[in-house]
Amino acid sequence: MDMLKSKDMPEQYGDADLLPDEEPDRADDGAAAKAKRRWGRWIVMAIVPLALIALGGYFWLTRGQSVSTDNAYVQQDRVSVAAEVGGRIIEVNVSSNDTVKEGDILFRIDPAPFEIALAQANASIAGAEVQVQALRTSAAGSGVDIAAAREDIAFSQATFERQKALMQRGFTTKADYEAAQHAVEQARERLRQAQADAAEAQSLAANARSMPGENPAIAAARVQREQAELNLSRTIVRAPTSGRVAQADRLQVGQMMVSGLPALTIVADRKSWVEANFKETDLANMQVGQSAEITFDAYPDIRLKGHVESIGAGTGSEFSVLPAQNATGNWVKVTQRVPVRIAIDEQSPRPLIAGLSTEVTVDIRSKGQ
Repeated sequence: MDMLKSKDMPEQYGDADLLPDEEPDRADDGAAAKAKRRWGRWIVMAIVPLALIALGGYFWLTRGQSVSTDNAYVQQDRVSVAAEVGGRIIEVNVSSNDTVKEGDILFRIDPAPFEIALAQANASIAGAEVQVQALRTSAAGSGVDIAAAREDIAFSQATFERQKALMQRGFTTKADYEAAQHAVEQARERLRQAQADAAEAQSLAANARSMPGENPAIAAARVQREQAELNLSRTIVRAPTSGRVAQADRLQVGQMMVSGLPALTIVADRKSWVEANFKETDLANMQVGQSAEITFDAYPDIRLKGHVESIGAGTGSEFSVLPAQNATGNWVKVTQRVPVRIAIDEQSPRPLIAGLSTEVTVDIRSKGQ
């Protein structure tokens, strides 16, 4: 047992002898950790104020250099397409979101009523031409009637003179004398009527020649035919511009189309711009021509350059359907927004859709027009 103890005791005492040597090392490690923590606190205490100072300096240096708004939307020209004549739709060639080119046929209206109107106009021209020819014939025959009336007067006058001479010598009756006198008066009346008819025929003939080379009746009939031809051509409705079709759901075969009622809308693809509604307090240094940067909610990776094209003539509320009325004086002042048109100077790699939300930043340090 003593031997075992003697063998074990050095190990125990050996372990105990090591503790005093390790305690200084641990103390040194603790002191080093405390020093590191102390330096870390000093570093943090130095960096945070410096960062705040740097951040404040950045905002101080960059303030007033630009203004921005996210109340901005992509705009494109929209053309409402309506039929210029009414009728039943017999053919529809497009639907919503289709792409069309200028001149493409959108839909057709039943041409039958307009073809009938064209035939009636052609018949009116033929009737007017017949009437003009009749007037010319009447004007030419009026001279013959006047000559015949004058011959009747001469004959009646000669008969009356013979009856008058016989009456003076007593060789005729009073009845024959008065009959000869009445015949003269009737012949003169026929002459006056022939002259009146001739004057009317000549007047109508003169009116027929009032327009260079064409009678007014024929001219009016030709105008009616031209109108009928125009209406017939309008039964085919074509795209007035290139773009994408919208709001075409109500365009159906068999539907009655009312003249002037919008049938669909074409969003023109020739140009896009952004309408940005800036606060009135942001307009102090804004000028037309200043550069702008445009970002899109739909395309976060796209940034396009632009410029201020125009500044609105009034606030949005001023042109609203029901403008605000503050006549009572009980109102809260609200910062108004003014629409600013931003032209897009770069071609977008993605299609721009009307109504897309954007954010516009205008560099008010840049030189305007």
